[in-house]
Amino acid sequence: MRIGTSGWQYKDWRDRFYPRDVPHRLWLEHYAAAFGTVEVNNAFYRLPERSTFEGWRDRTPDDFVVAVKASRFLTHVKRLREPGEPVARLLERAAGLGRKLGPVLLQLPPTLPADPAALDATLAAFPPDVRVAVEPRHESWWNGEVRDVLRSHNAALCWADRKGRPQSPLWRTADWGYLRLHEGRAAPWPRYGRTSLDTWTGRLAEAFQEQTVYVYCNNDPGGAAIADAVALAHLARRRGLDVGRAPDRVPN
Repeated sequence: MRIGTSGWQYKDWRDRFYPRDVPHRLWLEHYAAAFGTVEVNNAFYRLPERSTFEGWRDRTPDDFVVAVKASRFLTHVKRLREPGEPVARLLERAAGLGRKLGPVLLQLPPTLPADPAALDATLAAFPPDVRVAVEPRHESWWNGEVRDVLRSHNAALCWADRKGRPQSPLWRTADWGYLRLHEGRAAPWPRYGRTSLDTWTGRLAEAFQEQTVYVYCNNDPGGAAIADAVALAHLARRRGLDVGRAPDRVPN
């Protein structure tokens, strides 16, 4: 199980996770010394140049893994139509990560109804050695045809949580898994409570056993994501799960 957060460049994490004497330009190094993976969320808004990905590769430890959220041009502008060029551009730039490239996340707009053919064509545009997770957000996607498309490409249905509730069916469509925790119900907002995190840990353990699962806490305000990632790693270890690099407490 690889556990991290969705991004690392949040100003309100200073003094909560980043010591004041660590300059902003070294925040990635500080983060990567604590966690073994991160989900790059800002690639959705503006796809970085290849040189940026190469910089992330060179600045992080050998075991570090970077999941990349696909550009909104593919998912929200093109709406999965004509995927060849945007997928090729994403992969050409993200290849700068080398062996540190992890899964690519396709987060679909909530206004996009199910289109299994477009999803099939989009997944086919990725080479077989690139893991792709798909996070649909329109209820029409929950049907057998979509499930079959995901399975045929070994693409993971992204499990997602908001306020302690799964946002999709808990289908296992690949030999690996992907979970995003968006917003908990505990205090202070948007933290997750121990029971909720332990429930998710149990679901992952039962569904994937010894297979790789990527978990990213996307509830970044106030450093909630850091605290919940640490708590989740602790609970997973208590269950005897093999957890990648993650601290036993919030480092500062």
